Amino acid sequence: MKCVFKIYLVFCFGLLGYSQNKLLEDYIKIGLENNEVVKQHNFNINKSIWALKEANSLFYPTTSFNANYTVAAGGRTIDIPIGDLLNPVYNTLNQLTNSSVFPRLENQSVLINPNNFYDAKIHTTVPLLNYEIIYNKRIKRYQNQLRQVEVDIYKRELVKDIKIAYFKYMQSKEAITIYETALKLAKENQRVNQSLFTNQKINRTAVLRSDNEVKRIEARLVEANQNSKNAQAYFNFLINQKLDTGIEIDISLSAIPTDFNSENTQKREEFTQLQKAAEINTSVSKLTQSAWFPKLSGFIDIGYQDFDFEVTKQSRYYFGGIALEWNIFSGNKNKYKLKQIEEEAKSINSQTENVKQQLLLQYEISKNNLLSKLEIYKSEKSQNIAAKKYNDDVSRLYKEGQALYIELLDAQNQYINALLNSNIALYETWIAYAELERANATYTFNF
Repeated sequence: MKCVFKIYLVFCFGLLGYSQNKLLEDYIKIGLENNEVVKQHNFNINKSIWALKEANSLFYPTTSFNANYTVAAGGRTIDIPIGDLLNPVYNTLNQLTNSSVFPRLENQSVLINPNNFYDAKIHTTVPLLNYEIIYNKRIKRYQNQLRQVEVDIYKRELVKDIKIAYFKYMQSKEAITIYETALKLAKENQRVNQSLFTNQKINRTAVLRSDNEVKRIEARLVEANQNSKNAQAYFNFLINQKLDTGIEIDISLSAIPTDFNSENTQKREEFTQLQKAAEINTSVSKLTQSAWFPKLSGFIDIGYQDFDFEVTKQSRYYFGGIALEWNIFSGNKNKYKLKQIEEEAKSINSQTENVKQQLLLQYEISKNNLLSKLEIYKSEKSQNIAAKKYNDDVSRLYKEGQALYIELLDAQNQYINALLNSNIALYETWIAYAELERANATYTFNF
């Protein structure tokens, strides 16, 4: 069926080989570069990149300089009976040597809180085994990828909006040209009727009718110009330019597109978005489970400590070790959190199936809409040719006096309406093509 659809389109409208139009591509490039929402999404991507770098930095050692100075008085002490232990020995030695070389010692009482004491050190810690850091980094990476997918989704939508806005602007400019042609015909009728009335070949009714027709078309022309200005302003808004900036006209859009692709919805970014959401949810589950695993880290201190700000060889020291932390019980907090994560995984799976059906439905509707627009355009082109021939014939007969003015007016209205309908059908087909391109995610970003 997909192949038949493609062959059918090429068969019906193999007028010109279609390729991405450079003029429109340039406008799309400007829009993607200047659009404020795209810029905001890019800011979020940059933010997530820095968050990923932050998560990666947790694997590296952390080094800091710490210093403190303490003054203390009173409080608990440690009593050292050094006098009671050594004085008897010293007395005996003094008696044996008949001297007083060995002095009498007093018992000591040392404060537990050090007084007039400083400690300055370089403190370094490094994680040796920590699953929380591993899964945290993985989550940050998936979040960054998710942000990029969100940008791609918005860009595709913006490309579609820019194309549709451009086609509507082209449609409005063509409508102006058609109404200018209609006004030219109406003024020619007005001139001819005035001449015939002067020569007493027709009554005044035809003159009044031709005057009213000129005014009616002039009003439609004013309306068409206003619609064109609105379309111009909206297009410039999308690409973030001044609203009154001129827009170049692409005459190649008079040909119907013939480059169509088969169904490609499975490659749309919405599926990647859900996939990244599932990967994040899985990583959050593993992060929660890692709370049951031990954490191992190492540390080392290198510095100086002493009393009275003295700095000697004995003041230097180092102190290091390994620390182990193992969560034994947390009131089933992690268990309940895992249950929540399991439900979230089910929800994501359900969303994936639902989105799959929605995207297929969108593609089918867009494809069928394009088929109908192509048929309408084909019909309008045929009617356009017939209406022009009919108008030429009646105009010739009217000038020869063989047709009524009302017949001429009817022929011209049919011709103008045919031109308008053909113009509408042409750009409605382009709009339908842009919508199918969006539904199928076939637009290629070349910049």
